Amino acid sequence: MELALFIPFAALALAGGLGVIASGRAIHSALSLLLVLSSLAVLYLLLGAQFIAVLQVIIYAGAIVVLFLFVIMLLHMATGEPAARGVRPWRAGATVAAALFFAALLSAVVRTRATADLGAAPGFGFGTAEAVGRTLFTRFLLPFELASVILLVGIIGAVVLAKGSLTLRVHAESRAADEAEEPREEALTR
Repeated sequence: MELALFIPFAALALAGGLGVIASGRAIHSALSLLLVLSSLAVLYLLLGAQFIAVLQVIIYAGAIVVLFLFVIMLLHMATGEPAARGVRPWRAGATVAAALFFAALLSAVVRTRATADLGAAPGFGFGTAEAVGRTLFTRFLLPFELASVILLVGIIGAVVLAKGSLTLRVHAESRAADEAEEPREEALTR
């Protein structure tokens, strides 16, 4: 049963990954990324990591992809011209190389699957919110806090940069308005 679900969703994840890098439009790449992240959530469910699968859907497939889509729309890339559709020599070569790579990868997986010892199944609480929280706040507390500080610095930097460009824009607009009023004042004083 697991193999029957794993193969199609792994293929969808690979196809979505190829769509991200091969798409001519940014909006199509973002939607392909959504396909990859959703397929990975199903693969996490197959591993028994329900909490990680839910986080994958909520954080990555939900928030991050929506953020990408907003940025694409704000940059007006959704209405841009698609990439040229001619067959280029490097595309043909890349397609052949990708096909050879995946054929070699598939043969290696088939050969090692027959002889590999998959080891013991994960413990009872593997992938639950309690297990992830306990590991995150004990073993990985320092990296978690460092990531929090780095994100905070990034947010503060984005606010400072946005405020700086807003301040510059306001000063430029007020300067332009002052320059536009000066000729009128000179005309009135004559």
